[in-house]
Amino acid sequence: MRVTPRVRWRWLLFPLLAAAMLWCADRLWPLPLPDDGLARVVLAEDGTPLYRFADSEGVWRYPATPEVVSPYYQQALLAYEDRWFYRHPGINPLALLRAAWLNVRSGRIVSGGSTLSMQVARLLDPHARTLGGKLRQLWRTLQLEWHLSKREILTLYLNRAPFGGTLEGVAAASWAYLGKPPAQLTRAEAALLAVLPQAPSRLRPDRYPERAQAARDKVLQRLAEEHIWSAASVREAREEPVLLPPRQAPDLAPLLARRLNQASRAPVIRTTLDAALQRRLEDLLNGWHARLPERTSAAILVVEAQNMAVRAYLGSADIANPVRYGHVDMITAVRSPGSTLKPFLYAAALDAGLIHSESLLQDVPRRFGDYRPGNFAEGFSGPVSASEALSRSLNLPAVQLLEAYGPKRFSGELRAAGLALVYPRAAEPNLALILGGVGARLEDLVAGYSAFARAGRIARPRLQPEAPLLERRFMSPGAAWIVRQILAGQADPAQANVLLRPALAFKTGTSYGFRDAWAIGVGPRYLIGVWIGRPDGTPVAGQFGLASAAPLLHQVHDILLNRDGQRGVAQPLPPRPAAVGSAAICWPGGQPLPRGDDNCRQRRQAWTLDGTAPPTLLAVDQLLGQGLTETLWVDAAGLQVNAGCPTARAHTFIRWPVPLEPWLPRRERAEARLPAVSPQCPPVARSTGGRLLLSGVRDGDRLRRLAGQTPLRLKLLALGGTGKRWWFMNGQPLAEGEMIEQVFQQAGHYQLSVLDEAGQTTQVSFEVIE
Repeated sequence: MRVTPRVRWRWLLFPLLAAAMLWCADRLWPLPLPDDGLARVVLAEDGTPLYRFADSEGVWRYPATPEVVSPYYQQALLAYEDRWFYRHPGINPLALLRAAWLNVRSGRIVSGGSTLSMQVARLLDPHARTLGGKLRQLWRTLQLEWHLSKREILTLYLNRAPFGGTLEGVAAASWAYLGKPPAQLTRAEAALLAVLPQAPSRLRPDRYPERAQAARDKVLQRLAEEHIWSAASVREAREEPVLLPPRQAPDLAPLLARRLNQASRAPVIRTTLDAALQRRLEDLLNGWHARLPERTSAAILVVEAQNMAVRAYLGSADIANPVRYGHVDMITAVRSPGSTLKPFLYAAALDAGLIHSESLLQDVPRRFGDYRPGNFAEGFSGPVSASEALSRSLNLPAVQLLEAYGPKRFSGELRAAGLALVYPRAAEPNLALILGGVGARLEDLVAGYSAFARAGRIARPRLQPEAPLLERRFMSPGAAWIVRQILAGQADPAQANVLLRPALAFKTGTSYGFRDAWAIGVGPRYLIGVWIGRPDGTPVAGQFGLASAAPLLHQVHDILLNRDGQRGVAQPLPPRPAAVGSAAICWPGGQPLPRGDDNCRQRRQAWTLDGTAPPTLLAVDQLLGQGLTETLWVDAAGLQVNAGCPTARAHTFIRWPVPLEPWLPRRERAEARLPAVSPQCPPVARSTGGRLLLSGVRDGDRLRRLAGQTPLRLKLLALGGTGKRWWFMNGQPLAEGEMIEQVFQQAGHYQLSVLDEAGQTTQVSFEVIE
């Protein structure tokens, strides 16, 4: 038969039209590739699921690729579902004919001819089990093979196969049922997960272990028959029972998961957390519920100091407890830091040359305009060293230091280093900030304390592996080392060479009104931050850092040490910087003096920076025109004489700061230490104790008696002056002595005066009101 040109063109046109029709159909009915929407999983550093967010249909997935799934699973899956997967074009005619013959012969459906590609097509575009639905499935299968590679199609199955309830994907099933990643599946586990999608509800291994085991053994038998696995391997796998605990949804670090989920759109959110440590600390905190007052929450943050990776993140005591405001993340909440800022100030003062570790500071009553700070434990200690003041968290020495350093300077340097403080609107840094008169976050405080573990550099905690390490210097390595030694209880240089193991350096803090209890620790390898309080800011009587937060801090530290010990991880000792030295200094001057020098009233061993020992720091309002050093004229016998007397020579006398006089032994007070006066050539009469001051009440005060207390009690103190002191109330003699306690029974106006032996007087007027 002769083929005409017209017929030849028709033969050529038909395939072109068919191809065009397929192309148009593909554009009109595009392949519905999946969009997981809101489905996300939050992972620990090792890939363990911490938390999951389901999609709009309540399904959660753990994305996986063939490379991260056990080869056992892929072998079992392809052998049981589609052994010609890599050879057919999506549809296997032989498998369809074989399934049809078996179903006709049996009179019921006993086998399906669907390939893995066809199953993926049905997962992406569900359809009714009708002829039209089957044709639709075949069309979607062809589209899959057209647009995607075999690896991409297999990946879709690995992530979309149903495993019962809200589980989709082999990785989610592996974690939920077996508690392990899909890469670690055994042969028996791989066979079990390969068959589960056939009937995920009927074969759930946690509910129907007998059914699940029978289905698994069927897969194992086929693998043996087709010589994919050896008979011995299959026999060993069949001996493994299917006994699984109830399925568990990942629920660790929920507040961190919520925080990262709000900032990410990726289906997988990776963190730096240690899943085992997170679970251990959540169990620990759950055990603390009985010790926490009602409506009280707690937060714990653990950071590895070397790389600033966050290893545990507990933002509240219990996220499911509305009474404790468990939904509030207290790691990021702004709270008053109490005394936790003090170590930064002492380090800054060391670098500024204001102090060394044993500098003499003054724990005495003071007022700064309307601001009159006190100590957490009522009372004052008088002369204290810088190391003692920091370790005991005394308030007045810290305020003295901040006054000398400058609150604006201190706040600005902290902010520049990355520790941003939050001030009330229109407020400026002032002396109250060092006692907690400012806002801070637990995360920021832990970042700040990293300076004591990272040679003076403050670094931001890293929540995710891809986050860069950001750090800025705040203090010198030497200052960081000295403050860390003080916080670890190792302030004495004499003990520096007998340390057997690194200690935990920590600082506690309590905000005004017992609202916040803090404990921040610097361990050998980890930084630990603990906060306890009520998220709504209500005071909790008797709750303070040392009693509430410190015990929890020490328990966390012990857990970390035990974990490292079990893993054989060494605990590093912080190396002593070359700039750090030690020196024997003398009080009250604060500097080295030769042995036998009468001005060395108390010798102490101090840590110093760059070989310098700064003199004792005096408060601005306590110079009294004299400072510490005074020049006297003495004769050959050592008696005080006039400068014009024969044999008179100048003698330098270092006095204790005048406000410390009431706390000094009588032999150390100025009037007792001064040489006797020569009767032949006496010096010009003068006061030996400096200006007379009155402490305990201020001029113009209006004092109200406390509720439930009828009398008002005041402790009054005379500072400075010389010799005896006499007290007068409204011009009438009252008492004699340096310190008195006066009771005011009635309201009214009062004038209080004090007179010393040199004739100095000072007085204040105040009012007692109802």
